[in-house]
Amino acid sequence: MNGLNSEAFVLFGQHIRWSDMVGNVLGLTALALGWRRSILSWPVQFLSGLVLFGAFYGHLTGSAGKQVVVMAVAGYGWWQWNRSRGQGADGHITPRFATWPERAAMVGAAAAGTVAVALLFKAYPNLSWDPWPDAYIFVGTVVAMYAQARGMVEFWFAWLLVDLVGVPLNFANGYAFSGFVYIIYGALVLWGMRDWWLRSRKAGQPVLEGVPA
Repeated sequence: MNGLNSEAFVLFGQHIRWSDMVGNVLGLTALALGWRRSILSWPVQFLSGLVLFGAFYGHLTGSAGKQVVVMAVAGYGWWQWNRSRGQGADGHITPRFATWPERAAMVGAAAAGTVAVALLFKAYPNLSWDPWPDAYIFVGTVVAMYAQARGMVEFWFAWLLVDLVGVPLNFANGYAFSGFVYIIYGALVLWGMRDWWLRSRKAGQPVLEGVPA
């Protein structure tokens, strides 16, 4: 992995690492495939996690560990979409809005998870460079991926909330390419949100309540 961790180029005074660039381009590709409701979104997301694991392993143990969780959730998403994609008329999953109990559960899990992970990072400072925002991004990413796996339109809202913190945090900590990619994520999230929203309405599902999975 030493080659992946070497410098690729300098952009606007920021040193871009190969691992940072490759891992995040794969992550961006996975999100674009998710917009298209392609099941290939999940193996690409897994590969992104694998590359970023190699980028962080050895000097940012906590970040490397987070990528293991991301890869596990990607495996769950692959399994879930394989089960559900045949339910749609076009052979893909059918997007839906989460029910209010599902939304409450995700918000509660995100809040509790962020506090728990941040306290863990604070107890072991070598796991994170900035415990609270780092925990927020990590837990928010897992929640977004879970909602995506369940075909919920809300997964786009979760990604948007992650972006709001992820952009400044990555620039501040020297992962400039991640910061640039997060900006592109934001634009893609808005387009994807619109597409899934319209598809959920065409499927005849209520916009506010949704139906149980």
